Amino acid sequence: MERKLKHLEFIQGTVNRLSTNSFLLKGWTVVLVSALFVLSGSQANQKFTWLAFVPAIIFWGLDGFFLWQERLYRKLYDRVREKSADEIDFSMDTRDFLNDVGGWLKAVFSMTLVPFHGVLVAAIIVVMNVL
Repeated sequence: MERKLKHLEFIQGTVNRLSTNSFLLKGWTVVLVSALFVLSGSQANQKFTWLAFVPAIIFWGLDGFFLWQERLYRKLYDRVREKSADEIDFSMDTRDFLNDVGGWLKAVFSMTLVPFHGVLVAAIIVVMNVL
């Protein structure tokens, strides 16, 4: 039983790190886009507004990757939870669940990421039209 609990702790630790990375990434996205807005407004240079698309799109994709990986590890957690203590091998391989959780793009356009990142991209478009 102790082996099983340890394996579940490993998986949960990975899920927690992915979740923390996603949270920090959202913060950095807002900071970078805001900084580029400030630069575009103070110098009246719309090129900085165009540049704001770069971190917004890249970080949206990276956030989707973190969510996708988190979903895979949650499936692994469920599998390990149902195993007997004898079957515990401490594997962190999630390939068996690729078809169960969908792909990376499904995570990118999930209902948890689109409201945040979509609004940010829409804000960039609005700022571009105002300038």
